[in-house]
Amino acid sequence: MIFRSKHHIGRLQGSRPNQRVHLSRRHPLIRQGVVVLGMGGGLGLIALVVATIVIASNLPNVDRISTYIPAETTKVYSASNIVLAELHQEENREVIPLGDISPLIIQSVLATEDTEFYLHHGVNFKGMARAAFKNILSMGFSEGASTLTQQLARNLFLTKRKKLSRKIAEIILSIQIERRYTKNEILEMYLNQVYWGHNAYGIESAAQMYFGKHAKDLNLPESAMIIGLLKGPELYSPFRNYSLAKQRQRTVLNRMAKLNVITQDQANEAFLTDLQLAQPRTYRYKAPFFTSYVVNNLFSTYGYESTLTSGLQVYTTLDYELQMVAEAVVKEYVAKGRSEQVVNGRQEERYQFDQGALMAVDPSTGYIKALQGGASYRESQFNRATQALRQPGSTFKPFVYIAALERGFTPASVVQDSPITFSTVQGPYSPTNYTKTYLGNITLRKALENSINTVAVKLNNLVGPETVMRLAKAMGIQSKLQPVLSLPLGANEVTMMELVTAYSVIANRGLRNDPTAVIKIEDREGAVLFKHQPQPKRVLDPMIASTMVDMLKGAVRYGTGQNANLPRPVAGKTGTTSDYKDAWFIGFTPQLVTATWVGNDDNKPMNKVTGGGIPALMWRAFMKEALKDVPATEFERMGQIPERGADEPTGSVNAELPQSAPVSENTKSETGIDYSTL
Repeated sequence: MIFRSKHHIGRLQGSRPNQRVHLSRRHPLIRQGVVVLGMGGGLGLIALVVATIVIASNLPNVDRISTYIPAETTKVYSASNIVLAELHQEENREVIPLGDISPLIIQSVLATEDTEFYLHHGVNFKGMARAAFKNILSMGFSEGASTLTQQLARNLFLTKRKKLSRKIAEIILSIQIERRYTKNEILEMYLNQVYWGHNAYGIESAAQMYFGKHAKDLNLPESAMIIGLLKGPELYSPFRNYSLAKQRQRTVLNRMAKLNVITQDQANEAFLTDLQLAQPRTYRYKAPFFTSYVVNNLFSTYGYESTLTSGLQVYTTLDYELQMVAEAVVKEYVAKGRSEQVVNGRQEERYQFDQGALMAVDPSTGYIKALQGGASYRESQFNRATQALRQPGSTFKPFVYIAALERGFTPASVVQDSPITFSTVQGPYSPTNYTKTYLGNITLRKALENSINTVAVKLNNLVGPETVMRLAKAMGIQSKLQPVLSLPLGANEVTMMELVTAYSVIANRGLRNDPTAVIKIEDREGAVLFKHQPQPKRVLDPMIASTMVDMLKGAVRYGTGQNANLPRPVAGKTGTTSDYKDAWFIGFTPQLVTATWVGNDDNKPMNKVTGGGIPALMWRAFMKEALKDVPATEFERMGQIPERGADEPTGSVNAELPQSAPVSENTKSETGIDYSTL
């Protein structure tokens, strides 16, 4: 470049004279265009800065992440820590620390989603420029180039709608997050936050759902498949389209090999590995009758939303193996009830019932060990063990006998089994025996063993229905009772759970433990919110309870409950309503109290099914399995009322009671327990 004179200023050597002037004159629009573009670019830049300032001023504080508590799944466990239910609303999530996540998951997600995660400060500007160029070519948002931090910011604070304003907000939040949190903290939050399909949020829920494993135990093929789902969790779900899921797995494995995270041979081997997917759940709950009972109680205690989002850990009393036996037994015997036989050349239902229920409780604690409220939860969610009010038949008789024992009667006291008519405000009442026969003078022991109706009604009249009612309520009957003479025959409706509670008092030496389904509840951090402490309440004199155990042992050994007999000490009582609408057996060993019932939801009569038949057989089948590994032990004797002869004054009863025997108004038992306050 040589300047020769003032005429040559601004001219380059070798350039043509007047070239600059000539171009300006020929193309004046070029100069104007440059000016307009410059002004437009400046205004655009100013607008972008203003927009950024406005957007930034309205963004949430990223410090909220420190106090942010994601919705976490509540889990319900059996006594042996089998997961019975996972309760959540939209988000099924279990939050875990980064140390509990397989390194293969971390390598896979970084290779696929954010290769330079540990190098950038929240935004990969080079990747964004590349994505922007592709978006310009496609005239839309075909590629996003969001870092893991940007994805976390979007998931926590923003919508997924592709708009420029959202992208600006995403960048600002990402930079702020990177300044506030470490890379490992961000990665942990991301893996616990992201959606993996089928309402599974967070890597632990995804690992459990797809492979039935913890996230720390996932291998390379499993990790690659799960990370491949991030591009479209529902679209690439292996449950819905296994071949598409395998394509995504191969993409992840090849990317890892390209980055030398693994070798190509390892990628090929992983792709060819057969994956064992977890079975998709067919039921929402395991042991659904029991679990739904627990869940409904959680809703009542903690509220619906809190239960589904708080990440509670609920530990229950259920013996899952025992529950499986209960389900199988009820299903088997209900199938018998629905079975058919040929009668007079026609196919007819053999027993004519289509429902059954079973409940088993540890009498020493009240812990519910098994609860099957029907033949099939899929067919009907109505719980016949906890919700159904049914007539108990003769299973109510022990309350009358206990009241008599408290007033000085003994098992050897004699009552006349004979027809009798009572005058009541409703008119004459004449109880009859199931066999329509009468045995004359009979001891209380034999009357209970053979479930004699007339004797039970006479005793009820003597001690007073109100007294029997107060005793029954003290022992666990909560349903409304009417003080009628037919009370011991099951005139009032009660639930199976109430009967099991009451019989547990007899088995537990006179101490009542209310039925309990939950042992402990912890919050998501492991802090104990609730812990059950058994608080047994004395409601029977132990000698009275021991005497009743002995009398009920005879009912199984010699009486109506012989179908329930086992080669071990067993006590129990049958129950059958006069119209065959309900049939029961409630029996116990020192370790377990179990009730069985069969009938129809519409109260249609069965075909002469009695408590000593199907229910006793159900009970025996269940208890045989339940106690197969439990040593046979005798009931603990807490003293026993002596067997006095019928001619002795204490506890003797005349051969024929007066038709209108006085009803006792005394509310205090011989043991000093005031039933009016219980």
